Amino acid sequence: MRAQRSENFNAHGGTLFRIISYAVVFLLCVVILAKARSRPLRRTALLIASYALYLTWGAGFAAVLVTSTVMNYLVGEWLRRNRSAVTLSIGIFLNLALLSTFKYLPEAAVHLPFSSLLLQRFAHLALPLGISFWTFQAMSYLFDVYQGDDVEPSFFEFALYMVFFPVTISGPICRMSEMLPQFRSDSVTRSDDIARGFRRIATGVLMMQLAKLLGQGILGGDGVASGFDHAANWSGPDVWCLAFGYGLQLFFDFAGYSHIAIGAAQALGFMIPENFARPFASTTPSIFWTRWHMSLSFWIRDYVFFPLMRMRREAWWRNLSLLIAMVLFGLWHRASILFLLWGAFHGLLLLLHRQVEGMERRFDWTPPRIPWTALAWVSTISLVNLGWIFFRANSLGQAHQMLAAILSPASYRSHFLSASLYWLVLLLAVGYTIVLLAIDSLNRASPETVDAEAPPSNLPPGQMALLARWRWFWLPPLYVLALIFVLIGTLSGGTSTAQMMYGNF
Repeated sequence: MRAQRSENFNAHGGTLFRIISYAVVFLLCVVILAKARSRPLRRTALLIASYALYLTWGAGFAAVLVTSTVMNYLVGEWLRRNRSAVTLSIGIFLNLALLSTFKYLPEAAVHLPFSSLLLQRFAHLALPLGISFWTFQAMSYLFDVYQGDDVEPSFFEFALYMVFFPVTISGPICRMSEMLPQFRSDSVTRSDDIARGFRRIATGVLMMQLAKLLGQGILGGDGVASGFDHAANWSGPDVWCLAFGYGLQLFFDFAGYSHIAIGAAQALGFMIPENFARPFASTTPSIFWTRWHMSLSFWIRDYVFFPLMRMRREAWWRNLSLLIAMVLFGLWHRASILFLLWGAFHGLLLLLHRQVEGMERRFDWTPPRIPWTALAWVSTISLVNLGWIFFRANSLGQAHQMLAAILSPASYRSHFLSASLYWLVLLLAVGYTIVLLAIDSLNRASPETVDAEAPPSNLPPGQMALLARWRWFWLPPLYVLALIFVLIGTLSGGTSTAQMMYGNF
């Protein structure tokens, strides 16, 4: 018991140290980039800060990142002088070998019954934080150089691209063509960008706390995590509750982190890619994947699906390429049968959507807009959330048992999960919808949406316009109140530190 308490104390201490370190270094960089116009000073401050923060996760992790940085810069220079498919293939192979050594070999060594003694030596390798994300950034650079894009970073600039601290841990995945002009800018950070950045950070903090609340539950031990990890039986309603609850938890967690990363970059004067764009408003699987984890889905589209699709012109190959791309999307998260099935499931959803669109064109049929849109939205969101069962289940047997409960009419007569989890999922889903509708209403009534040269009398009349005009006076107290309530809920369930969910990938 004492050892466990000591381990928990050390974990809390390490987390608190990193939080303080990131906050102090981030604020220091905000000040430097808001005042200094010297490009060398700005870039040197960012590079030192980024490596200093990454070192808080371990010197070994930093060594792997440095190795990847040097390797990819040299391969990129080689590729620029000798633009051939062989050179590109060598670069991609080296990146995949490095990624597989830390991400896939340890799991293979543990689970493969025929793994050799040599393979078993990899079983205890720790996964360097963010390796999946910065490896994909490096490979996108090599692909772009091969395709002839005009990006010629110095080694200093490439190192900053790989370790830029707002995105190193879990993205969004950036591209050199987007970041290099910003690294070379001499402009200081504007005060408006700093303010907007801090607002996005605040939004992300609240969203991540909501994710933690969903994971542990209102009372502690009755949340989504318990529903997957400790429940032995599930009814049909239980499975749907967990599927929708986990979808919300994953969204609040990763979209919240993305808000923090994007906000931190904006406060430093950098614009990085958006990662989420209201994915739960999607009415087709295709639209969903242009709104969910956008930086990764667009990476898979541009560097996997498009190259595969161009190899042949037949429709069957285009469909197979899409399925292969989505399976690789799933395996990127983890090399397991469940993630393979999750990727294949979404590949089949995309293919099914294409077939429906093809039938509409073939028969020149235009469905009634309102009922068809409603049906498409319900079907899309239900199927997308059903897919999270593969993503979150602890075993193939558990996934089979949960899906069987959904298909069993008799299982809908009862439920085994706590009623508080049902209410929590419903409350957060409805609350999030209301917040989005309120944001839209405020934006429509905001003075910024009106011609800046128009006289004040032309501003939108009514109470909504007044609320929009003074939003930054009444929104902060409302935000603080909401955050306090959420923190009370999370702290009442225990004081365990919650790792950002996508840090596992």
